[in-house]
Amino acid sequence: MSTELLIDSAQNGSRIALLQDKSLVELHSEGMDNQFKVGDIYLGTVRKIVNGLNAAFIDVGYEKDAFLHYQDLGANFNSLTKFTKMVRNNNYGNYNLKGFENESEIDKIGKISNPLAKNQQILVQVVKEPISTKGPRLSCELSLPGRYLVLVPFSDSVNVSKKIRSNEERKRLLRLINSIKPANFGVIIRTVAEGQSVSDLDKDLRNLLSSWEEGMGKLMKAKSRDKIIGEMSMASSLVRDLLNESFDAITVEEESTYDQIRSYIRTIAPEKEKIVKLHNGKAKLFESFGIEKQIKSLFGQTVSLPQGGYVIIEHTEALHVIDVNSGNKSNQESDQESTALKTNLVAAKEIGRQLRLRDMGGIIVVDFIDMKKAENKKAIFEAMNHELKFDRSKHTVLPLSKFGLMQITRQRVRPEVNIVTKETCPSCNGTGKIQASILVADKLEKDLDHMATIQNLSKIQIGLHPYLHAYFTTGVFSRRVKWFFKYNKWVKLIKDSSLPVTEYRFLDESGEEIELLVKSETE
Repeated sequence: MSTELLIDSAQNGSRIALLQDKSLVELHSEGMDNQFKVGDIYLGTVRKIVNGLNAAFIDVGYEKDAFLHYQDLGANFNSLTKFTKMVRNNNYGNYNLKGFENESEIDKIGKISNPLAKNQQILVQVVKEPISTKGPRLSCELSLPGRYLVLVPFSDSVNVSKKIRSNEERKRLLRLINSIKPANFGVIIRTVAEGQSVSDLDKDLRNLLSSWEEGMGKLMKAKSRDKIIGEMSMASSLVRDLLNESFDAITVEEESTYDQIRSYIRTIAPEKEKIVKLHNGKAKLFESFGIEKQIKSLFGQTVSLPQGGYVIIEHTEALHVIDVNSGNKSNQESDQESTALKTNLVAAKEIGRQLRLRDMGGIIVVDFIDMKKAENKKAIFEAMNHELKFDRSKHTVLPLSKFGLMQITRQRVRPEVNIVTKETCPSCNGTGKIQASILVADKLEKDLDHMATIQNLSKIQIGLHPYLHAYFTTGVFSRRVKWFFKYNKWVKLIKDSSLPVTEYRFLDESGEEIELLVKSETE
């Protein structure tokens, strides 16, 4: 599977598109004022303790106080508090924790009012960005992620990712990390560390220690609300987490971002530096790669499936609901069960992509087309799990219920990506909404194919806006000429300025509109 990263820069920020086999699977936006990213460490102040929630509200500089639950204090909260006070009072200059004596762990089940007091200053890390009306969610279990390792202060444990299956490799990594890690630091070994040399792991560990020491140097003179350690840019963090052998290209539009990404890759993977390219075409980056068109077609309420059928995605306050429909062009199988299975398998693949693309979180309920056979239901469950194995967010998938419903839970740490895919209607001066104009040519050709092959019309006339007429007739080998060779029928195109640019009509010889015959939908 080939992977590409596109970074499109704008005046008020940047957009980052992750492509797998040329298909858009993740879309991120990063504004110039995008504060409180996941991983940022702040010096916060306790504003309110709520015993009923067993939680505290912390001032980290956001318009609403951030939320910190007792369970997120971490077992080593007493050690963190002691260290913070010592650094703030200039009583401890050895930031690498060498010689530091850890305090006893806090109770797993305790009261928030015991370790915390109002106006107390504490180090906190953002684990969930502000979403909707809620402020950031915080944790005091600090961790610094690197490419191969995650550094955990005030701990001594070394853990290996469960996705590394080989017992020999797990033992090798544990032995290596235990031999090079400093005292009072725990380490989590990430999946990508599998097969890496000791020099690469050691280099990653030293970089993380350097970030920690630099941040603690700031802590001594920091004021409340100050950022102590900042997570890198969204683009750099994606490169850090995803860069592997399947990465084919990283294309950047802005020169300063290009230099930054190239410098970072030179540090972590010098052999991959050559895949970073600067876009210098006349058209915008996303336009050149067809990303704008994919965005328009993928973020609507209704999303078409490649082989016919479609899914409808509805968002409510409590959950997301996805309905799978067979449509009118997917009835190619011999029976209803086969049609349902084929459509559901295609839908499962698209739904897996949509969850990542929109970063949908919480509870997702999918209403698949009803199937009778248990093996077919199991196939859908396995297909969904296969699609979500590429998802970096924590998730759980349950098998289909007897009502044909699948329940999915997915962790969300950032606001959901919502893009309006409707455009202001040119025929009513902005009083209505229409389908995105970028898709009208594709839709016309799909309907023409249905008219020529399924309804088998001998003579086809289409009334359409002059702009569309020019698009289909320009050039010696125009699209209309290609239709002739494909269907062995000459399609007559009639200019009609009364039609909006996104509308067209199929007409008979007398000029009357022909309706598209739609087959009954499989429920």
